Amino acid sequence: MASFRNDYGVLAHPRLLDALSANGMNVEIPYGEDIHSQNAERMILDLFGCPKGKVHFLAGGTQTNLVALSSMLRFPYECVVAASSGHINVHETGAIEGGGHKVVTVPAENGKVSVGKLREIVAYHCDEHMVLPKAVYISDSTEIGTVYTKEELLGLRKACDELGLYLYLDGARLGAALTSSENDVTPKLLSEVCDAFSIGGTKNGFLFGEALVVVNQSLQENLRFLIKNKGAMLAKGYAVGIQFEEALNGGNDSLYFCLAKESNRIAGLLLKGLKGLGLKVADSPTNQLFVELPSPLALSIQEIFGCEIWERKGETTVVRFVTSFASEEKDVDEVLGYLRARL
Repeated sequence: MASFRNDYGVLAHPRLLDALSANGMNVEIPYGEDIHSQNAERMILDLFGCPKGKVHFLAGGTQTNLVALSSMLRFPYECVVAASSGHINVHETGAIEGGGHKVVTVPAENGKVSVGKLREIVAYHCDEHMVLPKAVYISDSTEIGTVYTKEELLGLRKACDELGLYLYLDGARLGAALTSSENDVTPKLLSEVCDAFSIGGTKNGFLFGEALVVVNQSLQENLRFLIKNKGAMLAKGYAVGIQFEEALNGGNDSLYFCLAKESNRIAGLLLKGLKGLGLKVADSPTNQLFVELPSPLALSIQEIFGCEIWERKGETTVVRFVTSFASEEKDVDEVLGYLRARL
């Protein structure tokens, strides 16, 4: 049975499992100081045009976001600004707040933080009776599958410079964003506009693992202490390094981008099919699709195909379809056939 629950329901791509297996009996240096992690770091810094950056390999997205933002928010009165739909605001169980820093939200504009809303919220926090904005959190692709444009990122960078803010990009689905049909952002641009960003592996065919790329040199000092303090330092860090080393071999034509591109391609087929059935589908150029269905049908779709219920509107319900590197055209045909027979 086809599943559209998420993009990490399959254990891992065979090539990554093979790479792990091939190194399974090797004795490696722990805590991310192994040769595989060092090779992967060089690959990342070269691909993203960031020779003076530092890369840290972590287990999951919440850990990565917590470490990155903790490095930027050094005083308890400092806060991070995010879109109302941002992952740190909605789906990370107060991890940032648990560390003593407030998440201040702005209305999401197509899933994004706009320069205008950012300036408004900073101006609103005008004195010592309120928390002080110090960082901006964005995600690409966003939580609703949209992508930032080059113009938008450059605009945010300029505003952050003027307002004295750090800019952090959550790249849990960065592969999907960079291989999107609507993308005009190069990997090197991310190093130019972000103080730090992450490269997600968990949602792009890895067994697990994320890479945190710290561009701003002022944030690099003692970061390993912070990683350990936040419980994010992997003894077997080489398990992530091995996967990135294998996935990024080949640069822009590497497995990492091929997997994301295939995920987007299958999502595009599904999008076309859903629109062909006359359904209301939010525009998304990546592997997350949001479809409005009659509520009883939405519940059956959730039960059979694993789609998440995203928003209940009474007689209709929005469900989320997510494709992965393992999704196939026959999966699309299966779910479209099911819907066609019941609409």
